[in-house]
Amino acid sequence: MGLDDRKLAVLRAIVEDYVATQEPVGSRALVERHQLGVSPATVRNDMAVLEEEGYIRQPHTSAGRVPTDRGYRLFVDRLSRVKPLSPAERRAIERFLLGAVDLDDVVHRTVRLLAQLTRQVAVVQYPSLARSSVRHLELVPISTTRLMLVMIADTGRVEQRLVEMPGPIPADDVTDLRRLVNEKLVDTRLSETPPLVQALVDEVGPDLRPAMATLASVLLETLVERHEERIALAGTANLTRGGLLDFQGSLRPILEALEEEVVLLKLIGEVEESTMRVRIGDENEIDNLRAASVVSTGYGPNSMIVGGLGVLGPTRMDYPSTIATVRAVARYVGDLLAQN
Repeated sequence: MGLDDRKLAVLRAIVEDYVATQEPVGSRALVERHQLGVSPATVRNDMAVLEEEGYIRQPHTSAGRVPTDRGYRLFVDRLSRVKPLSPAERRAIERFLLGAVDLDDVVHRTVRLLAQLTRQVAVVQYPSLARSSVRHLELVPISTTRLMLVMIADTGRVEQRLVEMPGPIPADDVTDLRRLVNEKLVDTRLSETPPLVQALVDEVGPDLRPAMATLASVLLETLVERHEERIALAGTANLTRGGLLDFQGSLRPILEALEEEVVLLKLIGEVEESTMRVRIGDENEIDNLRAASVVSTGYGPNSMIVGGLGVLGPTRMDYPSTIATVRAVARYVGDLLAQN
């Protein structure tokens, strides 16, 4: 059965009031607080239909009603209006992020900012190496048989690895290795480098081949085949701000899920394009998060997505404001990466 405009207006009012007050919502309060233009009896009838259709429910023996996951989903898809950020909020975001000195600082500022603005748990994925390109490769001699390999990605991410050479390596050979790997790999996506790395070994002269083979194996193993995805988390204390009905009365499953980096990556690291993704309650694939909502999106320079960011909180979330904030922060971080 489709819901008419009045019932949709009643549902919107219930969601907005419950998010604002943390209290189950009754028909009399709705009539007093919202311009619905009908009597409490009519609103009660509409609420009975909404309950029958699974959009609201009655917790315990309370006289009021609260939205279900299905009710929140309809609200997000059809009824909510995204709240644009105020000029002051935009300036605050810009100022806070512009002070960053390097990629680590950008990520940590971003995750703190998201947690403060949304009052939820914030998660930011470092730019993924799988989606990054090589900007520069540096080889730094540590001893006659050891080199430090430093890879700088176009996203600002820096990775360092120690390379144990098969024997002493002269300074001139280090210079040649550095030139050859940069000529071959700069501006190439890391995921596309394996055949080029193999070609370096095949093409180099016999004198340099053992050193190049050792360097190539470290490059492939650590930067391409087993690259680490990294995550930053902030605002866990915000989970305790809510009411008794949030998270079905228990924070333990949520906290256990937040300790698993694999879970966090699944939440926000699988965004393929810069669309907003809102998962509400049971829509989450992870059992421990079935009482939570996650709002996430991808970010990156220009139109390229290099990582994901988002927030996690109770299903009783201010969706319009949270969606606007996550979208704005993602855009500012992308612009910052593009400038640098």
